[in-house]
Amino acid sequence: MSECIRITRQQSRFVASVLGAAALAACVSLAACSKKSAAASSTPTSKPAQTARYSATDYFEQSPGKPGGILKVSVSSDTGTLDLHAISHTNAQWLGRLLFDNLVYLDDQGQPSPWLAKSWEIAEDGKTYTFHLRDDVSFSDGSKFNAEALRINLEHMRDPATKSPLAAAYIAPYVNGEILGEYTFRAHLRDSYAPFLNVLAQSWLAMESPKALTENPKGFGAAPIGSGPFVVESYTRQQGLRLVRRADYHWAPDFIKHRGPALLDRIEFDFVQEPLVRFSSLAVGQYDLTIDAPPQNAAAIRADRGLLFDSRIRQGNPNRALAFNTVKFPFDDVRVRKAIALSMDREGIVRVTGFGEYEAKSDFLAENTRYYDPAYKDALKQNIPEANRLLDEAGFTGRDGEGIRTNKEGKRLSAEVLLNNAQTPSPVVVALQSDAKKVGVELKLVQRPTTELTDRRRNGDYQAMGAGVWHTNTPDGLYIVYDSDEITSEKRVGQNISRLSDPELDKFLAEARASQSDDERRRLYSAAQKRLTELVPAIPLHENYTLTARKNDVKGVLYDTSHNTIVFTAAWLDR
Repeated sequence: MSECIRITRQQSRFVASVLGAAALAACVSLAACSKKSAAASSTPTSKPAQTARYSATDYFEQSPGKPGGILKVSVSSDTGTLDLHAISHTNAQWLGRLLFDNLVYLDDQGQPSPWLAKSWEIAEDGKTYTFHLRDDVSFSDGSKFNAEALRINLEHMRDPATKSPLAAAYIAPYVNGEILGEYTFRAHLRDSYAPFLNVLAQSWLAMESPKALTENPKGFGAAPIGSGPFVVESYTRQQGLRLVRRADYHWAPDFIKHRGPALLDRIEFDFVQEPLVRFSSLAVGQYDLTIDAPPQNAAAIRADRGLLFDSRIRQGNPNRALAFNTVKFPFDDVRVRKAIALSMDREGIVRVTGFGEYEAKSDFLAENTRYYDPAYKDALKQNIPEANRLLDEAGFTGRDGEGIRTNKEGKRLSAEVLLNNAQTPSPVVVALQSDAKKVGVELKLVQRPTTELTDRRRNGDYQAMGAGVWHTNTPDGLYIVYDSDEITSEKRVGQNISRLSDPELDKFLAEARASQSDDERRRLYSAAQKRLTELVPAIPLHENYTLTARKNDVKGVLYDTSHNTIVFTAAWLDR
């Protein structure tokens, strides 16, 4: 899920004072064993780091709270649509838990557990999943959740008319569904696909009303119908969203231990783009909670006895400074790619741009993702002597009058980094540009309109691009971003903007997808992580965070096990 780092005017001035005056011109932009039901899942042998960093009690209700009240929330941006199948927006992560439900939920160990599906069986070959569904769930328009509803949702996710940038890719192995009874559904996959249950737990793959999808597909984004704990009362794009509690809701996922409807009467969301306004309006009590707490105000929030601050790492791919086009000069040479990665003072950049809230990252999988291997965490840390050695080895031993390296034919080691001009530029790529120049590499920052950027990305007409993140609750995010099948072609738009094609990496990722063995997947994903530090298709920057702040009388806040974002079902006001 590609995102831009949004830098405020305040932050830009601060960065400029630290890094020096520069033209800011960048936009950074599991499966169960065969024939094992959910109820019979054994204790996992591979524990993700999620519970090592965060308390397990963050994920389920400790005791029932007091019903009633209105929660007022500020959010940095609108999603543009409330049809979660049609977007990859970050806000869909927490929004999905308000309006919709999913087939399965993850427990705090990253294992699929029941939600709308009571249990399931997986065939020995990993290609057939049989789901046994709850029979007491309805959407807010009165339509039933049943096997036919599940079938319609899966078809809607992959319908070309939906233009799904995420859900369709995640269920790409799905071939068709078979209705065995009103509440029994069998999904047939083209290949064994171990992450299938994990991706079905993500908010972008939530269950939407089959009646609304069939009768009013074009209007669904403005007037969504779900089976979740809250119902949309009003939605005004770029302004706000008003939700009311659904009184008959009683099917929250078993794992969060909440019974019955949500506790809050209403939640009122306002879209507030300016970070300083989100902070100040929270501090004076205009809002009870902000989903996007500004990192530059984190210290002030922590110092306020009436406020609570929380920083959490999302699973999947970390934030990347940029992605190389690995088939274009000069980044078709891995030595050049690795040299630039080794030239980067990411600790310094992250310290400045994240105001001390972010951890620098020089490998390719978030630390709390299942099968993360810390063995390669230092592989791309700054190493100027090694960067210079690699560039010499690549044949760029000369220097011109500006200090830029040249090869024996006199060709300069220069490349364009293609960026979006729609937003305030980020200092991250400016700092990277400065670091690269110190080892003799010229990175020219070129901003272009979104339409041109889209066309050039589709055609592979760039040397490097701002990259952002791709969050997911499974290490299969590495497949989405780096497998050769995900290179954009005439047939499909893929997410492999590095245009990386490496048979060895493809083999690791394909075998991990197909394996039904926990130990084997751990080995394969470790090998894939090692291989990526050798190939360097992109430059990792820092972990991908969700930062929230709230008044300390907002109780019962839980965090979702897939996204590490807020779940409001058990939230209540202690007033």
